[in-house]
Amino acid sequence: MKRLGVLTSGGDAPGMNAAIRAVVRKCIYHDVEIYGIKNGYQGLIEGNIEKMDVGSVGDIIQRGGTKLYTARSEEFKTEAGRQKGIEQLKSLVLKV
Repeated sequence: MKRLGVLTSGGDAPGMNAAIRAVVRKCIYHDVEIYGIKNGYQGLIEGNIEKMDVGSVGDIIQRGGTKLYTARSEEFKTEAGRQKGIEQLKSLVLKV
């Protein structure tokens, strides 16, 4: 089984929701499980991850910001922070 995660990090920029929507729809078309990681790398560290589907990205193209929200993460800049993110991804794989 193939899986992909998508997150937005840093500041908001125009087109982020359109990009998220495109990634989700393309994954679904190719039978790839897609997970949204909310709040950027900080959400990865905290395990703020949800499975996405077509309904997850319906009606978001015209909205500003990013559906997944965004946050900078000082913790992710450290080796320990990145390791926490890796552990969250490993636990997700085991749950699925």
